[in-house]
Amino acid sequence: MATFTKTHEFMNYLGTGKINLSTDVFKWSLTNTAITAAGTQVLADLTPLTLNGGAFKTATCTFAETAGGSGIWRFSVGADQVWTASGGSIGPFQYVVLWDDTPSPTPTDPLVGFVNYGSPLTLNDTETFTLDVDANFEVFTIS
Repeated sequence: MATFTKTHEFMNYLGTGKINLSTDVFKWSLTNTAITAAGTQVLADLTPLTLNGGAFKTATCTFAETAGGSGIWRFSVGADQVWTASGGSIGPFQYVVLWDDTPSPTPTDPLVGFVNYGSPLTLNDTETFTLDVDANFEVFTIS
């Protein structure tokens, strides 16, 4: 997987009770809005794409210690995420964004982080895009 960058605000939310990595619902979306780790905080800061053949992808997440007593915790998303253009194109998009759909009222839809593909991508009808995570489906670790 390309490098996943956690947003600064997400890191500030950890341990405050606003985000629960074990029970909250996390989703992926595609956008072409420029994202920065320090400046982009919630989904409303972005313009998610209207997708032909796809929508937000809900991730099946787990948050568990990598080995008993290691102190290293892995946030995993259960599977690679695949978008398929159907009935038209998808894009352009440069960023794949992970956000928390659970907190309410504040923060609403905080961004966890993003993957920047470096330049805009467009999928033509029937083409697919796969966010390929590692063998453990790990997005990030916290120690």
